Amino acid sequence: MRLKLLARGVCLLALSAFLFILLKPQHVAHAAPQAGPAYAANGDMLPPNYREWIYLTTGIDMSYNPKATGGGQSMFDNVFVNPEAYRSFVATGTWPDKTVLVLEGRVARSKGSINTRGQFQSEQLMGGFEVHVKDQARFPNKWAFFDFDSPTKNGTLIPEKAPCYSCHQQHAAVDTTFVQFYPTLLPIAREKHTLSAEFAKEDAATQGPSDKVTK
Repeated sequence: MRLKLLARGVCLLALSAFLFILLKPQHVAHAAPQAGPAYAANGDMLPPNYREWIYLTTGIDMSYNPKATGGGQSMFDNVFVNPEAYRSFVATGTWPDKTVLVLEGRVARSKGSINTRGQFQSEQLMGGFEVHVKDQARFPNKWAFFDFDSPTKNGTLIPEKAPCYSCHQQHAAVDTTFVQFYPTLLPIAREKHTLSAEFAKEDAATQGPSDKVTK
């Protein structure tokens, strides 16, 4: 009798365990959304989480103004791009729709810790950051610029009459972007023959013997 009761108890326990597994909610892992542009209802751009994106390059004290002079606070410019756009560029030599390029400026410091010469980047941002975004359905000229005061606030659209638009159209190496300053991407653009005609002429005129790409 006890054996029958014990066997019945084991069967009930096994059945309960099976039903628990069967009825337990399944936690399905969902892939993170693509790191493309997102906008608020008023047209402002939501701040991208660009610190997890692909790092492209850093410049220091760069200026596109021929009358610019030195002096003042030195600054590093860091450029990031969303991973999907980066992978597409590596494959094709140009930027796909929904490309988002971020330019952040950071204060340069020379005194700190064990540093005795040169400069390093501080944690202080200089005036937030800027975004160059390709969204063909949203902007008549495909590309637009947004200005962000801080990483936690939405960015405002920079008007098309601003100098940055014409500057990029006239001097950019690839699709209105300054790939000429991205050392890992410029060789790809050359190989894929996607350099703009304007930049190709400029590049040929300014490239010296030591600048030739070696294979």
